[in-house]
Amino acid sequence: MNKIHIYIITFFSLFLIACNTSEIQQEIIKDNTLYKDLDSIKTNKTLKVLVEYNATSYFIYKGIPLGFEYELLKKYSDHIEVDLEVIPIKNMDSIFVDLNKGVADIIAANITITEERLTKTNFTHPILITQQVLVQRKPEGWRKLKKSELKEKILQSPLDLIGKTVTVNKGSSFYSRIKNLSSEIGGKININTVSGETSMEELIEQVSTQEIEYTVADKNLAIVSQWQYPNIDAHLTISLDQKIAWSTRKNAIELTNSINEWLIEFQKTKKFKLLYNKYFKNQSSFKKRINHKSYTLTSGAISPYDEILQKHAPKLGWDWELIAAMIYQESHFNNKARGWGDSFGLMQFMPKTGAKYGVDTTSSAHDNIVAGINYLKYLDNYWKPTISDSAQRIPFILASYNVGPGHLLDARRLAEKYGKDPFIWKDNVDFYLLNKSKAKYYKDELVRHGYCKGHITYKYVNEILIRYEHYKNIVDENK
Repeated sequence: MNKIHIYIITFFSLFLIACNTSEIQQEIIKDNTLYKDLDSIKTNKTLKVLVEYNATSYFIYKGIPLGFEYELLKKYSDHIEVDLEVIPIKNMDSIFVDLNKGVADIIAANITITEERLTKTNFTHPILITQQVLVQRKPEGWRKLKKSELKEKILQSPLDLIGKTVTVNKGSSFYSRIKNLSSEIGGKININTVSGETSMEELIEQVSTQEIEYTVADKNLAIVSQWQYPNIDAHLTISLDQKIAWSTRKNAIELTNSINEWLIEFQKTKKFKLLYNKYFKNQSSFKKRINHKSYTLTSGAISPYDEILQKHAPKLGWDWELIAAMIYQESHFNNKARGWGDSFGLMQFMPKTGAKYGVDTTSSAHDNIVAGINYLKYLDNYWKPTISDSAQRIPFILASYNVGPGHLLDARRLAEKYGKDPFIWKDNVDFYLLNKSKAKYYKDELVRHGYCKGHITYKYVNEILIRYEHYKNIVDENK
């Protein structure tokens, strides 16, 4: 075989390999969807959800995570007895890719069910039925106009959109609706597109502030936005009824069925109606919330003490958000709070411990925080020789703050006796603290500090750590 034949064969071989590689890569991409269903979620004890950080879905108010999507998700995660991990959406353009890669198990972001989306994802039973509406700005001096005069100055029909420019996210259902509407009305509607990093709420605000002329939104969210921006109008409907649902991976059949069974029953209850009304009907509550200094979407602050915490947290080596989550657990950010055993202040010192760290009931919030951080530093030094991993040490410190180190030492001894890791908190030491009110454990010969209502401390630690994740989410979003 001469060199020319070899080159020809080599060329065609490489060509065929390249073609086959392309096909293989497509199959890999297709098959790259993570398989993870309800059984895995229950085994891992965590349900991960992509949620929008906005005024109706998910936010922090007075230190508490709230929102229609969040509260609904929390009720479902409680139903299947797992923790809820919320992941704020950074870019709507990548949510389905992130879902299939396993970044989350559910997308809960007021998503409309469309034929195109059904090709790449499952949808649950509809949570809401809504319509798409045009969001436009009322004219200057609109408050002084009569209703009939106002009506003449704003668009009243989809036909009025001919020649106008509407700004939407290209990956949204709003884009395809405007595109189809342009064909339906026999006249061109100019479409200005933005990336998925720009939310629907931001576009509505841009209409209000005259940065853009028009956008499109789901009616349920547009009505809420009118409470915040009275100079916008959202009366013009441009679609038929549309279904809003959660999205799941196509291979997560058990998860989808589980959500559907729970959701269909929950929607029949008064609790669902109250939850819906709380976020989409209660205008006075909404206005009170957005004007409050502890509403993170407008103030950016978790608590009135963020600056103090940011200044002093480095002494302990913890994120300031973690200390904030602990303070909320102790006092709900109320320095005048009084608790069981005459505990006082933001950090709820017992009188004897407070005196040791130089604070009493008359001390300022600043002094109480500094004293609390110093006490936490003492506990950190106490556990450091035993628990060298700083991340693993955190729950031991929190638990010690709540119930004292003695019961933790008992729980560690029990963990070691029963073949668990005494250096690991979750699913190891925490189990024996949780059950230390049972005679089998508190009467064990290894136990030196006796009976303990361990479930209280177990809950205390878990709630702080979960709240800490929420606080980090919000701080990252505000940045």
